[in-house]
Amino acid sequence: MTEFIRKIVPNAKDDVLAGITVSLAMIPEVVAFAFVAQIDPLMALSGAFIIGLIAAIFGGRPGLISGAAGAVAVIFVTMIADGHTKGMLFDQPVENMGFFYLMACVILMGLIQIFAGVFKLGRFVRLIPHPVMMGFVNGLAIVIFWAQVKMFSHKSLQVSSDGVKEYVSTFMQGIELYIMIGLVALTMAVIWLLPRITTKIPAALTAIFITTLVVVGLDLNVSTVGSYIIEGGGTGLKGEFPTPNLELWQNLPFNLDTLQFILPYAFLAASVGLIESLMTMNLVDELTESRGDGNRECIAQGAGNMVSGLFGGTGGCGMIGQTVININAGGRGRLSGIMMAVTLLTFILFTDKLIEQVPIAALIGVMFMMVIETFAWSSFRIMRKIPKSDAAVLIIVSAVTVIFDLAIAVFVGVIISALVFAWENAKKIRARKRIKDDGTKVYEIWGPLFFGSIQAFNDKFDVKNDPVKVEIDFVESRISDHSALEAIFNLVEKYESENKQIKLKHLSEDCKALLYKASPKFRSVIVEDVDDPRYYLAANPEDFPKSLKEYKF
Repeated sequence: MTEFIRKIVPNAKDDVLAGITVSLAMIPEVVAFAFVAQIDPLMALSGAFIIGLIAAIFGGRPGLISGAAGAVAVIFVTMIADGHTKGMLFDQPVENMGFFYLMACVILMGLIQIFAGVFKLGRFVRLIPHPVMMGFVNGLAIVIFWAQVKMFSHKSLQVSSDGVKEYVSTFMQGIELYIMIGLVALTMAVIWLLPRITTKIPAALTAIFITTLVVVGLDLNVSTVGSYIIEGGGTGLKGEFPTPNLELWQNLPFNLDTLQFILPYAFLAASVGLIESLMTMNLVDELTESRGDGNRECIAQGAGNMVSGLFGGTGGCGMIGQTVININAGGRGRLSGIMMAVTLLTFILFTDKLIEQVPIAALIGVMFMMVIETFAWSSFRIMRKIPKSDAAVLIIVSAVTVIFDLAIAVFVGVIISALVFAWENAKKIRARKRIKDDGTKVYEIWGPLFFGSIQAFNDKFDVKNDPVKVEIDFVESRISDHSALEAIFNLVEKYESENKQIKLKHLSEDCKALLYKASPKFRSVIVEDVDDPRYYLAANPEDFPKSLKEYKF
């Protein structure tokens, strides 16, 4: 604890002010995300407080802000809707069963993230190429935009003749639609103009305040947070301290069917949450020129989500927008995240009635501006300047994000990028041929030897027509995988079956060890005595021969 306090003291003032600023910017977005997932805003606010606090204290990246994020929220929409319809306990229907499935899913999501951290999977975020990241944020922006378009409608609960409850949406029309568009435009205009006048006032919160004053002052009959909750079957927003949700254990059936239902959503949410958190962590690393601990961040995010689910909150992850606000405001330490969470809790406890009066149009305006800021507009500019394969990956990831979900999009993008990389490198294998004075034919191999280049490698050799003595020099090549070892093994077998003598030079130490293990005969095939200075350039200097250390390059 003493060490923790010592680390947060030096930048305490900036961290406190930055945390308060971030909390003000957090509220409108978290409430808006709640409507994306069609859940009670209190669940999202409680989740943002719990996840933000735990991640700030125990996470691997001081300065990173976590909370209920749209990337995770969009995954739960279908699950909640399906959960409402399938909710049964002991053959009896349960009201709002989808929310209990949500809490169980968030707990399982957190558990998966903890396992990811324990097994040190956080390092794999480095394998995500930049086009995949750009496609990820573009797809996320489109998904959030479409979710806001759906908000231009009314929800009504209808009960069929057989007792099945169903929410029906009716798109706005006439003067109601025009007022909604006007209020959204007003909110966006304030968010766009205010930073050009002053940056000391949170633009999003100010825009919501002004739009709310216009609605109240003109007594406009528009949808508000409170009316929207009631439309969805709720009773209003109740500000209270988050406590363990005992109803979860009373109403949720703990069986294999429940696990099969929530597991796919939990896995997707965990994957998306970790990807966005680790991408945000990398962004903070670049902005602060320091390095965070990805595996520790995975465990902290998982613990935050587990506790959030137990206390009736929704899932979350690192938030790119809020993190950038925090860093720009001077927040560098854990205290900024802690202050954000504490301030957010204060709003939950004492401003619930005020939040209910906020027009839905104001939240839509905030989210539209976030979409504009999130979308990587530079992708249009660079599309013709980057390789066609990268441009294709960017477009495919964006499309898969919109059609399916964020996690699948990232996996697809990484796989395509890896295949393109393998294909391009497979074409780089070369063989320079020459004949020594004693008649030995030498193949000097250039380029990486791996599964993708095996066919091209084999095509370089003319086993039947080569002379009796053949030498293969790997000084400009690197043996990368088991496929390459197998190719070398088979090539040696072919030459020996033709009663020809073959020697292998300049193989790496690990490759030689594997070949020796595969067959003792390689000890007579591989040349150990190397007199070429080039062979040692990539080795450890301590392993250089003494004469080579003194060699003047």
